[in-house]
Amino acid sequence: MRLAVDANVLIAELPRVRGRKLVKNPGLNLFIAAKAWEEAVYELPGKIDRIIRQSGMSSADGKAFLEACLALVLERVEIVEQSSYLNWREQALLRIPRDPGDWPTVALALSQDMAIWTNDQDFFGCGLPVWTTETLLAFLESNLLSDTP
Repeated sequence: MRLAVDANVLIAELPRVRGRKLVKNPGLNLFIAAKAWEEAVYELPGKIDRIIRQSGMSSADGKAFLEACLALVLERVEIVEQSSYLNWREQALLRIPRDPGDWPTVALALSQDMAIWTNDQDFFGCGLPVWTTETLLAFLESNLLSDTP
């Protein structure tokens, strides 16, 4: 299954075991718009810092955890440069009027004919299939898409 990943999914799910398992799932081919990747890289350290404060994890362990999360994305998620989907910008903007800043993810999905993995309600009704983490987990757990390639 090919999915355009929204930044909010990486920010929310990479620190969680279930999120890392999803990113590692060989049945998922994951892509992220370069702009969404930049957003995730900017936001993830703050998320990890909150985890450090709440869990009592050392800052060294937190830094190593952040680096492992980012390395996992670089290994399993293809970062797609804007030039690959820029021609779809206007169409994407029409489809996501509530948050025009999310146009790169919509344009990427349009350009590659793929669904979107997000937890952001702004994507619903954009005319593309949208998977939340919960629905994706339920789908995978129902054996409709196995963990094997």
